Amino acid sequence: MFTQNISALFAPNGALATHIPNFRSRPQQVEMAEAIAEAIEGNSLLIAEAGTGTGKTFAYLVPALLGGGKVVLSTGTKNLQDQLFQRDLPTVRDALKAPVSIALLKGRANYVCHYHLERAQSDGRLPTREDVRHLARIVQYAKITQTGDKSGLADVPETALIWSHVTSTRDNCLGQECPMHKECFVLKARKEAMEADVVVVNHHLFFADVMLRDEGVAELLPACNTVIFDEAHQLPETASLFFGENISTSQLLELARDTTIEALSGAKDFTPLPEACSALEKAARDFRLIFKKNEGRMNAEEAGKLPGFANALGHMATQLGKLNELLEKQAERSEGLENCWNRGVELAHKIKHWQDETQTEVVRWVEIFNHSVQLNTTPLSIADIFAKQIGGTPRAWIFTSATLAVKRDFSHYQGEMGLVTARTACWDSPFNYPEQALLYAPENMPDPNSPAYTEAVVAAALPLLEASKGRAFLLFTSLRAMQRAHEILQAEFDRKNLKYPLMLQGESSRNDLLARFRDHGNAVLLGSQSFWEGVDVRGEALSLVVIDKLPFAPPDDPVLAARIAQITKQGRNAFMEYQLPRAVINLKQGAGRLIRDESDRGVLMICDPRLLSKPYGKRIWQSLPPFKRTRVLAEAVAFFETAATELA
Repeated sequence: MFTQNISALFAPNGALATHIPNFRSRPQQVEMAEAIAEAIEGNSLLIAEAGTGTGKTFAYLVPALLGGGKVVLSTGTKNLQDQLFQRDLPTVRDALKAPVSIALLKGRANYVCHYHLERAQSDGRLPTREDVRHLARIVQYAKITQTGDKSGLADVPETALIWSHVTSTRDNCLGQECPMHKECFVLKARKEAMEADVVVVNHHLFFADVMLRDEGVAELLPACNTVIFDEAHQLPETASLFFGENISTSQLLELARDTTIEALSGAKDFTPLPEACSALEKAARDFRLIFKKNEGRMNAEEAGKLPGFANALGHMATQLGKLNELLEKQAERSEGLENCWNRGVELAHKIKHWQDETQTEVVRWVEIFNHSVQLNTTPLSIADIFAKQIGGTPRAWIFTSATLAVKRDFSHYQGEMGLVTARTACWDSPFNYPEQALLYAPENMPDPNSPAYTEAVVAAALPLLEASKGRAFLLFTSLRAMQRAHEILQAEFDRKNLKYPLMLQGESSRNDLLARFRDHGNAVLLGSQSFWEGVDVRGEALSLVVIDKLPFAPPDDPVLAARIAQITKQGRNAFMEYQLPRAVINLKQGAGRLIRDESDRGVLMICDPRLLSKPYGKRIWQSLPPFKRTRVLAEAVAFFETAATELA
């Protein structure tokens, strides 16, 4: 019964306090750790919400390391993965003197592939000089790295296009047929994961593997005793993505590119192959041109009405079929050509499957990106699928996040994930919100759908931006509103001669923007979805968070629209059961950016008048931490003046 030792480890004179500088024991953290320990001992399901500052990472790491057996930890992002593996896990392991081995496992696209690296060097057809410079750095890195993880090479941005040339995909990996199989970084990472006691993965990798049996996690699960999902509020969306099916024009272009290269080395004398590749490339690009907008989503029915859609899709499928016929005849000439043929057949099957209009319990839809189009098939509900995945072998499943419940009610999350029988538990933040923070809802705001709403948001926020001397996040529910607000603020700052650095999401990477924001100490940063969560700025640098609207998902989103229609058809209230809980969870994430430490102080400004004018508004603000509340601008301004006096 290792649960009996938990509270002693978290005590003021316990192992954690003794070995970790500035460690502070919190009752909520101890209770959460004990609940997780019980779930591990009983091989049961636990959904645990822990408010900001609870210390949930240590609360699950301690029982995970002491519980024995194999543990898989899944996080929301690769950044959190790295933080867990490089900092938090070693810290707790050393404090507990736990004799456990740990490993980090990412998707194959994160590891340099020796075969594709060599091929990129010999091909010599990189698009830009920058790619050539990056390639030279990657070649040197591959010689000295132990892991091959691209995050270890800071000189080449993780978003650089060169990475797609020097890493493998599930489609183009040659597997055991690869001439460099023994040196493979992916296989090395998987081997280490198989042998380790604790393995850190991310949600995308976990679900990609559960469905595709490709990334190494499926091999881990049979021997696994405990699975812990941190940032578990992201799971419904991630699982929906992988429990469905998709095919993109990018995959077809990659197939054409790879086939061209393989033909040069394995079938030089067979000229029809490169010609068929060119024809497929053109067909894929022409299909993208059917969609006039740069980005967006639409359902299959809507897409089908676009002029030329059916013909372009049919032509693309035909050209893929012709390439596959040629590849079948040449496949025996090399492993690479055989691999391309297998890929082509699978892609053709996916296009045909997407075109099947008789499918039920799914929504077929299209997503448009700058340079590609993706055809998606997504299940209307993942509950039954996920429930089956976690059934069978007895093991503990832990789901934790700062935002899973609506007014301490977990039924929305349980229903979405098929976790109806799970135990649920909620621990409030230990921070003193009534003293540390103020929730300000400005009066006389127009309807959020009115044309001049963003102008009204900026006008309402300006007095507080001056009172807080910058030091603010402005979070928007759409990129268009964010960009419009940036234009207005730039003009207002110039007119009033305000010297606060003004920063905009997209100007550079998120990590770079955050580093500069912290360094300036008085900056104003405008962000959209990617700044609503996973961002931790402590201290005075962030003292004001402004949220333009309640974050309801856009009603024209094809998956959301189909799910709403299904719930309504069943005679249930889709708004109260589905849309409102999702908005509350997203809002809690955005609001959670403000108070990150016991000494933080700040104002959360929610501009949306529906927070107070609509009957459901009370349910929303009661789900937030217990801020002191006001509608009076002077009181919000006075909050900053009081804070400045206290600091002085």
